[in-house]
Amino acid sequence: MFLDGDHRVHDVYQITNQQKEKIKAFLQGGVYCWCKNRKDEWFSLRDLMGGDNFHWQGTPLIELYEKHKDKEDSIKSAGIDAGWLLKAVISEDERRFETKTESLIRKYRWVDGNI
Repeated sequence: MFLDGDHRVHDVYQITNQQKEKIKAFLQGGVYCWCKNRKDEWFSLRDLMGGDNFHWQGTPLIELYEKHKDKEDSIKSAGIDAGWLLKAVISEDERRFETKTESLIRKYRWVDGNI
């Protein structure tokens, strides 16, 4: 794990391994784009997949929404699962990332020059 500090990564259940791997690959692409274009800036799942990118139709992330769609807090629950998958992506990355919690949100920042 290349996150600073001691961090646990929770597994996400009730989706297939294939769905999970597609979601992680999709999130990895978002991380790579962020690190290339916004070096030294902190990011969270909200930065990568929220705001203008909130509509997950046509992306692998829709599986997380489908998993929770019958719950009252379906969007929040899908976001929590996506956050755990993003943390897994970051922890599996060969690069090193700093991490912090700000306003109950996990944020990451790439530490340059460590590949």
